[in-house]
Amino acid sequence: MDWKETAGRRFFELLSVMETLRGSTGCPWDKEQTLKSLKAYLLEETYEVLEAMDDKKAHLEELGDLLLQIVFQSEIRREAGDFDAGDVAGAITEKLKRRHPHIFGSESAENSAAVKVRWEEIKAAERRNSGKKSGILAGIPKALPQLLRAYRIGERAARQSFDWPDLEGVWAKVAEETAELKEAIAENDKKHIEHEFGDLIMALVNLGRHLGVNPEEALRLANERFIARFSYVEEAVEKEGGKMNETPLNHLEELWQEAKKSGC
Repeated sequence: MDWKETAGRRFFELLSVMETLRGSTGCPWDKEQTLKSLKAYLLEETYEVLEAMDDKKAHLEELGDLLLQIVFQSEIRREAGDFDAGDVAGAITEKLKRRHPHIFGSESAENSAAVKVRWEEIKAAERRNSGKKSGILAGIPKALPQLLRAYRIGERAARQSFDWPDLEGVWAKVAEETAELKEAIAENDKKHIEHEFGDLIMALVNLGRHLGVNPEEALRLANERFIARFSYVEEAVEKEGGKMNETPLNHLEELWQEAKKSGC
């Protein structure tokens, strides 16, 4: 049997299980859920997929949990007479074909950069046709993690040539925003400080974009390094019979440097 046929049969079974769970003799908890109550679960499962992507076994399991959220929401919509899981699959299939005219149509694309430009043009046209704002930044979700949102904003603006031509210009912007933040701190104006702090973060995000570094992923890795090194310091202080909040800062720094050298 072709893998697509197997996938289809398994997906059909998943839909049937979900229908049963929401049915009159189904699970009390599943029957109580609403689109609103599922929002938190959708967000949680999305982050769990991100965390599991480096482990194929965990990735398989977490993708299943994420798929359940899509099927769950689709079933609630089906019950309301709005649409069903088949409509969801059909809509994304149609969208993929529409946004790949160089594959499913008569157009051509020389490289991935050309594909991205055409993709954004098609998205803008779709938004205009639906009555939504069609500006180049219009489709970026407000609910995205803000580092990632800033990255996407800079990325899309750059496609319209609204960008620095090289790293030197980005570094200059970082220096400019740093100076402005220092001025705001000197003024002791909290609102101004928040404003300039945000501008500095945005400049650093754009620096990451020019360096090919995703700020969300870079910060995630930095967080993991900090946790590993801090744990190393905690354990070292405990072995010495001391307490973190009673240990001199210079000794904590020595242990921190040990942690770095150890590969944490």
